[in-house]
Order: sequence, then structure tokens, then C-alpha cells
Amino acid sequence: MSAILRKIEPSSAAPAGEVRSGQVPQSGETDELLGQPLVLDDLHRSFGARKVLQGLSLDIPARQFVAVVGRSGVGKSTLMRLIVGLDQPTAGRVLIDGAPVTGLQKAVRLLFQDARLLPWQSVLSNVGIARMPGWKETARAALRDVGLEDRQNDWPAVLSGGQRQRVALARVLVGHPAVLLLDEPFGALDALTRSDMHALLERLWLRHRFTTLLITHDVAEAVALADRVVVVRDGRVTYDVTVDLPRPRRRVDPSAVALQSKILEQV
Repeated sequence: MSAILRKIEPSSAAPAGEVRSGQVPQSGETDELLGQPLVLDDLHRSFGARKVLQGLSLDIPARQFVAVVGRSGVGKSTLMRLIVGLDQPTAGRVLIDGAPVTGLQKAVRLLFQDARLLPWQSVLSNVGIARMPGWKETARAALRDVGLEDRQNDWPAVLSGGQRQRVALARVLVGHPAVLLLDEPFGALDALTRSDMHALLERLWLRHRFTTLLITHDVAEAVALADRVVVVRDGRVTYDVTVDLPRPRRRVDPSAVALQSKILEQV
């Protein structure tokens, strides 16, 4: 596996009531811990003569939240497709819980920027679209998780953009993901709604601890949510920094702002 430049900021004890980056909540604060380790081993992906990924390596422990930032066209979306099993690398491997990814992964769920709800189905039916035994109660529980149980009989057309994205997140949760992939999921939302979705995602991640990989152009978003932020340039990881700040985080916190500046210098 190729070497990765990684910078670790010094750690310190979190004040009472706060959660440090990478710290598993104490007993009673979390439900089932779902996350599995994800390893990207010397990934290459070419499309004809165009090389998109060129030796990208990343080791993500189970239940860690990692944000990937980079300019457009550096291969972030290609990376997502390789992890979920929609595409295969030209060379290298993707491993989830030690097993190579060779096809679609049931343990992996992908949340897009577009909620992609079926307009002819109710909110409840959109969440429980797989129609497994007991699907209605499972879907209601997921809607309860995202604060929309009272909208279960509504049509997607009457929901706001933020509410539709909450429904899409609930649909992801019913699959009990071991690895959650987030492809710019909040990019189309206004600032206040995006802040609310950040708080919701953080709460759900702290409860379920699915391993999470967030693709974003928003460095402030990456620092607000992730345990680690990695920068991808020229098809490989060029910068990897631990976000050792207590949760919940404030964008205006001087330490967060300073870290954002360091990351932006690397993008």
C-alpha cells in the first residue's frame, strides 16, 4: 500500500458533555454499532487514456467518519462507485471488513445530493421500498430517527428540500449500512437547512456508528462532521489530517477555522 502523508493534530481531553473525534459514545448513548473497516489499496482507474485514480490508498477503521475533499474531476465520484461495487478498479483493491469488493455490496449505502424519491409513492413507501417482512414498522422507525414520522403518509411533492433529503437518509438507514457513502448530500440545501442536516447526521452517526465516507467541496462541512479529512489530488491522497475537535463543533471556532485554512492550502 502506498505511503500516505498524514498529519495528526495534538489531542486533549474533551470537556464534559462533548465527544472527541473518533471517540465511541459510552454505554447507553448508542444503539447497535454497525461500522466495518474500509481499505482502499493502491487503487487505479483509467477510462481509455485518461487516468482518474493513480495509486489512491486509504485505511479507514470501523466506525470512523472520513471526509474527502478535492477539486472537480479528481476522481471522488469514481471512488464512490468502486466502493459500492458499481465499477471495478483497473488495478488495486477495495476491501470491506477484510473482504475484496467484487460486486454490489449490501452492507454499503449511498446517499446522493438528489433525494431521488419516487413521486407516486408515499413517504413511508419510499423509505420501505424494499418491502421486506415487517417493512412498515422498520420504515416508521427510520422516519422517527430523522424526525418525520408524522409525514409518513405525505407525497414527496409537498415536502421541502431538506425534508426530502431526510426521507432519503431514512431510506438509507433501513438498510442498516456498515459503510455509508455520502456524495455531496447537502450541496443543494440552503445554509440553515444544511446546518440542521449536519446536526441530524452527526446524531445518527454517533448512535449507529456506521463507517462513513463523505465527499464534499465544502471544507467547513468536512471539518464540522469528520474525524479525518483527506485531500485527493492527481488521483491519490496527498494530505490526511485528524480533526481532533470536540463535538458538537462550531464553524466559527478558531481551531476549526485554522484547520480549514490548512486544508484549503492543500486542495
